[in-house]
Amino acid sequence: MYLYLLQHAESEPDTALLAINAIQKSLSAPDPALRALALRVMAGIRVPAIAQIVSLAIRRGVADMSPLVRRAAALAVPKCARLDPQAAPALLDCLATLLGDRQYYVAGAAASAFMHVGPDRIDLVHKHYRSLVRKLADMDEWGQLATLQLMTSYARRCFPNHDASPLAPTSSSTTTTTTTTTADFYATNPTASASTTSIDPDLALLLTSTMPLLQSRTSAVIVAAARLYLALAPSSHLHLAVGPLVSLLRGSPSTHALALHAITACALVLPAAFVPYLTHFLPRTGGGSGGGSSDAPPAASIQKLDLLALLFPHAPARGKSLVLAELAHAVRSPDARLAAAAVRALGRCAAAAPPADPVTRHCLALLLDLVASADDAAPDDASSAELVAEALTVVRHLVQADPAAHAGTVVRLARRLDVTRSPAARASIVWLVGEFAGSSDGDNVAADVLRILAKGFADEAEQARLQIVLLAAKVYLHHLNGMQSAGDKDSGLQDGIDSDHTAADTGLDAPSQYPIALLWRYILLLARYDTSYDLRDRARVYRALLAAPQSTQLATLLLLAPKPIPHSRSPGEGRIAFTLGSASQALGGDVVGASGLPEYVALPDWVVDGEQPDARLRADGSGAAATTYGDGLRGVSAADRLEAQAGRAGSWNQGAGKTKPGAEAGARGEKSLDDWLAESDAEEGSAEGDEESSSGEEGDTEAGEGSSSEEESMDEEEQEDDLSSSGAENDDDHNEKERLVK
Repeated sequence: MYLYLLQHAESEPDTALLAINAIQKSLSAPDPALRALALRVMAGIRVPAIAQIVSLAIRRGVADMSPLVRRAAALAVPKCARLDPQAAPALLDCLATLLGDRQYYVAGAAASAFMHVGPDRIDLVHKHYRSLVRKLADMDEWGQLATLQLMTSYARRCFPNHDASPLAPTSSSTTTTTTTTTADFYATNPTASASTTSIDPDLALLLTSTMPLLQSRTSAVIVAAARLYLALAPSSHLHLAVGPLVSLLRGSPSTHALALHAITACALVLPAAFVPYLTHFLPRTGGGSGGGSSDAPPAASIQKLDLLALLFPHAPARGKSLVLAELAHAVRSPDARLAAAAVRALGRCAAAAPPADPVTRHCLALLLDLVASADDAAPDDASSAELVAEALTVVRHLVQADPAAHAGTVVRLARRLDVTRSPAARASIVWLVGEFAGSSDGDNVAADVLRILAKGFADEAEQARLQIVLLAAKVYLHHLNGMQSAGDKDSGLQDGIDSDHTAADTGLDAPSQYPIALLWRYILLLARYDTSYDLRDRARVYRALLAAPQSTQLATLLLLAPKPIPHSRSPGEGRIAFTLGSASQALGGDVVGASGLPEYVALPDWVVDGEQPDARLRADGSGAAATTYGDGLRGVSAADRLEAQAGRAGSWNQGAGKTKPGAEAGARGEKSLDDWLAESDAEEGSAEGDEESSSGEEGDTEAGEGSSSEEESMDEEEQEDDLSSSGAENDDDHNEKERLVK
């Protein structure tokens, strides 16, 4: 019935309200499992009219003896807060009590509820910090996730940045509370000896208690523990979180993909730590239709290629050769996406090496061979054309990095224009020719390339025609600069076409006609009647810029200025800004934007040194946490409370109430059975001592004893009469009570 209510109460709220009285009765049931289930159902009905009743039930559950009920009360707090936000402050007080519960599964549930209701109220966590940290290894997986998230946020707000992690925002100042050696950092006593690493003892306790969680059977716990280490641990200990992250690659495909996202985000800022695990990121591309690895989809293989490119600069010589061999194999994959990713990874590997390094020459040779083989094998294939365009883009980046060393590469690419069919590839080659092959007198092939391209100008794609016009402007500008340096002021400098002039006014019949000037005018005439307005506008700008000798210097600054070297961006760079293990980090910045998903919460900044809370605030949580129960007793454990309840039921709760146990009996002036026996023994001892004194005092003592014995016998007779009258219903209870009284 309760499970049915959980599913359908929200759709029938009026009918569900009829069950509230029955559920409230179950809150007083003897079975703790039934009480916990009743509290869970009452909080899960999601009817706002019962928010106050749920709040009262939670307060009652917090004081329950059973940890099952207290755990249910902790899990009910976020549900009640959603029903009635005004009750959140009172519920936070309940959570403050449950955070210090002695049962680890109650504390874990309280930490989870605390992260939903009041994650910023770290003042409630101070006295329970150490007890929560010690319970980490015993909690269930859900409690560990919530507690790790809470402790990560708490540590950033309460401990100054002692040794900045690469994944954590750095602070301008550092603090030193206690020093420990690297060898003793994870020992039982983290503050045993002095050393090289400065760390707060409470933070060392957190890192020590979190270390077993890196070997958890749950991947989410491993990621959360790794996030804590990468956000809080000293940089010399971050390698401890790397191995567990790599081990997640052996999991299911979904876990495999998320682990790759997390590893990529970490490798962007901590690449050297992942170099020992380089062989784990080989995609092992096969000959199947997907072109991916045998144990991961193509998307995972693409991510692994990205990781290989990230680790390549930090790998040893053998590792570099292995990466290059793997990338050379991947570019032959039938999967176009995987081949393109391999081409981009080759370019990033070559860009990371020095220009004169053999690795750069090897990568460049692989790319040029790919361009040649793709054009020869399938010149009209769309996927092949895209691959050639990608390869030429990478080559262009390499040439820009060191133009002097790649002059022959540009000439070699210019010869491929006859067989290259991809518009993007042709545009890249034309740009390279204009940028690097037009200024050298010995290898100046730009004018000849322009002459060849002008013949088929009308048949080129628009992006190729744009680059041809730009090439013509650069070639003509080099011609003008050469004439000016030689002191030639011929009228050819005035060669240009005005859109309002006729053919007779263009100067075509001028006596001094240079071939480059004629070629420039011919390209302008072709661009003047082109169907692309973008091309016509650019041609007008170039013509106006090169029409007057006074603007030659300005044109040189605009067209021939050195271009910045492009940066080959890693696909994983959009994930580095988000917290490790979050949904925003898994999706990436290109999908969720710079601010992440709507519910994304970033890690807080490190507290400024000198503004952190006093460490003495955490002293109260170093031992067993106190728990509050319904009678107002504080510091009473569940076992003591159970004994008190048993004693109350067996002795003082039967009407007379003279043997109430514990502190309550002494506070109310009532004596327990042990107190009565102790007093009688003391009276007998004092009586024996009095007999050895004077005879007069002995008589008085005997008289006192006689009167006392008479009073006791009268009390016994009255109590026997009461018990005989009330014990007729149960003879066993009567005999037991009579024995206790005697």
